[in-house]
Amino acid sequence: MKIFLFAPKHGAEAIPLPCDRSDERDMTDRLEIRESVPKDAALIERLYPNAFPDEDLSPLVRDLLSEAPIVLSLVGMADTALVGHAIFTTCGIAGRPDKVALLGPLAVAPAWQRQGIGSALVLAGLQRVETAGASRVYVLGDPAYYERFGFEPDADVTPPYPLPEAWRGAWQSLSLGGNKPRPRGKLAVPQPWRQQALWAP
Repeated sequence: MKIFLFAPKHGAEAIPLPCDRSDERDMTDRLEIRESVPKDAALIERLYPNAFPDEDLSPLVRDLLSEAPIVLSLVGMADTALVGHAIFTTCGIAGRPDKVALLGPLAVAPAWQRQGIGSALVLAGLQRVETAGASRVYVLGDPAYYERFGFEPDADVTPPYPLPEAWRGAWQSLSLGGNKPRPRGKLAVPQPWRQQALWAP
């Protein structure tokens, strides 16, 4: 399992933000984004093998969904179809009082990619975790995708396990609610993320 692959693969979601193209506006106008409920679990589990056929993300997703008080789980619904999903996990920074979040996994059903759904899920999640008091969001993913939201490489807070050298630029963060100084330290994550295999090839 590789957390890096939680970023869209092969440019699947490498598109402008929803406000940049009228066809994407049409899709996101039809899209309902809401917090997931227990009855969504089976649909969410079917989504990830379709979006990431080379990765078995279901155990991680299942474990994260069981951590409801500290996990924001958002689904994108088009009519009755679950077409996208994103998770934001509340985390901390070792030895500091900061409340931060970790973004991932993020998945969009293959037939619905390139329509702004991933971007809409990320933007909705950023708004909600900021409202919940998070000061910064971290992600390990494709910089070409996440820079559109304002994410920048971050060497001040390290992930729970050392990253391969090739992934260093993929570790990024975004400040919420203003241009605050970056904290320093190590990201403190809940149990589902304490698996070294998630952070290495």
